[in-house]
Amino acid sequence: MSFSTRIPVIYGGGGIGDPGTFCKLTSVEAAQPIFDTWYNIVGPSAIDTSDLYGHGTSEPLIGKMNLHGSGVDTKCYPTTPGAHSYENVKKAVNSSVQKLQGIKIRVFYLHAPDRTVDWKETLRAINELHQEGKFEAFGLSNFYSYEVAEIVMIARQNGWVQPTVYEGIYNPIDRSVETELIPCLRRYNIRFAAYCPLAGGLLVGHLLSDSDELASIEPGSHYDAKQPFGRWFSSRYGPMVPEVRKLKEAAEKSGLNLNQASVRWLQHHSALLSSDFGIIFGGSKTSHVETTLKYCTEGPLPDELVQAFETCYANVKAGLPNYNHNPPWYNPKEHGY
Repeated sequence: MSFSTRIPVIYGGGGIGDPGTFCKLTSVEAAQPIFDTWYNIVGPSAIDTSDLYGHGTSEPLIGKMNLHGSGVDTKCYPTTPGAHSYENVKKAVNSSVQKLQGIKIRVFYLHAPDRTVDWKETLRAINELHQEGKFEAFGLSNFYSYEVAEIVMIARQNGWVQPTVYEGIYNPIDRSVETELIPCLRRYNIRFAAYCPLAGGLLVGHLLSDSDELASIEPGSHYDAKQPFGRWFSSRYGPMVPEVRKLKEAAEKSGLNLNQASVRWLQHHSALLSSDFGIIFGGSKTSHVETTLKYCTEGPLPDELVQAFETCYANVKAGLPNYNHNPPWYNPKEHGY
């Protein structure tokens, strides 16, 4: 039986990287069976990664894997000011091509804005690289909606390749993209790819305890304070735990677990369209992949559970940070906005 979902799915490779980089899949031997399971269910698709993931070791490890004809969606993160200059973007893309050892790059994203470089300079490099066939499509990630519009206009005015994909944070309790970004993307025919669809595992349910605090945190997990993004996850989603516990109880009353209900919400009740690029799901065990993909094929939620999701979001959205992401070195006073 063929695999069919309303919204496409993409395998998230953020957990693939060398030992000591807070990644769980630290070798080809560990990662290959996970992607094989994904491929055997979904068929040819892609792995989503970045030159940032695994402290830069994700791409070369993926480059050693057998992706069965699937491609890679990768990114260039501006770790320092000037990272998106003409020369540095060219170096970044060529480095990714080399690390991936001939695996096609389906989408190349600018992973976050580098506002120290004029967009025109960055886009000129992107256009030349696209003309050289280094990647199939150009994407943006973590940019403000008005920056997306600026970039589209510059590309159009110069006859350059335009962004056709935007990767942004989106899940049932984190929907700030819906207000301005999603309408902007629709206006410019840019497809959306959702990352962090289960809030770093919070919406799986196992991080919830009987109190209003997170349960014991597994070392190396998204919420581990020792890993680079641990504090980010905890500060963003930790305050939502009391409301998420209520959502979990509502799901269980409907005969579902929180993970199942959240995946089905994304597939059937979110702002995503069937024409969007996809939902990026990770998974460090074959059972994780199998379970997630099974839930993706299930139907819509009952009305009362959909309302519970709406109530939960209404109660947490006031304290939710915005969808955009700035590099750690970014200073609004210094860089103008």
